[in-house]
Amino acid sequence: MLVKTYGSAVHGIKATTITIEVSVSQGINFFLVGLPDNAVRESQQRIVTAFESIRQKMPKKRVVINMAPADIRKEGAAYDLPLAVGIMAASEVIRPDELSEFVIMGELSLDGSVKPIKGILPIAIQAREEGFKGLIVPHDNAREAAVVNNLEVYGVENLGQVVDFFNGDTKLDPFVVDTRAEFMQHANEYEVDFSDVKGQENVKRAFEVAAAGGHNLIMIGSPGAGKTMLAKRLPTIIPPLTLREALETTKIHSVAGKIDKDTSLMTRRPFRSPHHTISDVALVGGGTYPQPGEISLAHNGVLFLDELPEFKRTVLEVMRQPLEDRVITISRAKFSVEYPASFMLVASMNPCPCGYYNHPEKDCVCSHGVVQKYLNKISGPLLDRIDIHIEVVPVPFEKLAEAPPAESSANVRERVVKARDIQAERFIEWKGVYCNAQMTSKLIRKFCVLDAAGMALLKNAMERLGLSARAYDRILKVSRTIADLEGSPAIKPEHVAEAIQYRSLDRDTWIG
Repeated sequence: MLVKTYGSAVHGIKATTITIEVSVSQGINFFLVGLPDNAVRESQQRIVTAFESIRQKMPKKRVVINMAPADIRKEGAAYDLPLAVGIMAASEVIRPDELSEFVIMGELSLDGSVKPIKGILPIAIQAREEGFKGLIVPHDNAREAAVVNNLEVYGVENLGQVVDFFNGDTKLDPFVVDTRAEFMQHANEYEVDFSDVKGQENVKRAFEVAAAGGHNLIMIGSPGAGKTMLAKRLPTIIPPLTLREALETTKIHSVAGKIDKDTSLMTRRPFRSPHHTISDVALVGGGTYPQPGEISLAHNGVLFLDELPEFKRTVLEVMRQPLEDRVITISRAKFSVEYPASFMLVASMNPCPCGYYNHPEKDCVCSHGVVQKYLNKISGPLLDRIDIHIEVVPVPFEKLAEAPPAESSANVRERVVKARDIQAERFIEWKGVYCNAQMTSKLIRKFCVLDAAGMALLKNAMERLGLSARAYDRILKVSRTIADLEGSPAIKPEHVAEAIQYRSLDRDTWIG
């Protein structure tokens, strides 16, 4: 008897429906074809033992299974459940009437229980798009899959439940998640707040400008000045995720297996902070069977690189292309996958190996050449992609003790959202441009026009402070954002003056 069940293969953050054709006929032996990997081939032993747990036996006949399309590689143990259901249906243990209406995925344990799998959200989205009635998944994945509307999602804990469901012996209740209510309930829930930070008003202002324009930012300052604390609070002032962004972000984390059973939808912007010993593959993604890296896990959020000069040079250089294109393509001999990588880069570094160059109280023990060599670990092309440079100076004890309560993240976020709304309207005709940081040279010339006073100020600053040529466009972008925060249609000289202050590392006079 020939029976078809349906599973799904995930490549990148997209899923492809897999048709599993099972034929049980006279003869003996077990054949599994359709480009399965070792984990899929080993499913036979798991299925045989799982059958025994529900008092069923593997048919002592010739079993041929084809996983189509045969040119797509099938990976992992997630096909155990659809294979087992197909074998039982072809053996007339399960009624095959409704099999064509469901996508089935899950890993089988030897005792017949169904274990959770990765990438369930893109699978659910693809199932709905192709018109399937429902999705049968492990119980721990059901909440995540139920985010997809107009699709019946059934969570099962063991193989016996699936058999009884298709035979009509038991009724399973579909998981129901009110996606919008879930999204609104948990949006903007953060454990940290900008009001926790005392002092550092100039740095907090720089963070507000960076959030308003989507600008990358680097902090330079001595140990203990508060760089990490400030970076962790940046997501709290970025505009909240939209529902579309939340779904896209959740898909990436689902593929990487980062979604727990109690989470249905990511409602907070991700904050990723990899250690400086990370490899380039772990940062941008890859591997034999490519998985998303840290830059993709930070999509629609913040990637924080602490102690930037300590990262390997190759690791930093591979970020140059994703920072521009906001997508990373991982190519292999027979296929390529694409992961989104639209993130805000926030980096921090000490000014020198000992950490106390330019410190107001402690003396630096590094020679001039050592300081220069340390700063030169950050290449010009990478620095070119960072719009805002800010020095972070330690807050004196007197200010820590006497500082009044600081402004909350919610208040700052209101101003940032208003500035982003102005930018969204400005770039409505330009696809792929949503904030000032994404402006091309053509758009800079169109929207960042300075008056005579502003141009004279910028020219004077570049000559006197020794600002590099690459600082020119960055200053104009940041000036535009500062003007948007004030609701000003034109860029004024005071906006340019503030933007100039955010180019510390471009000054020839910064060292020496």
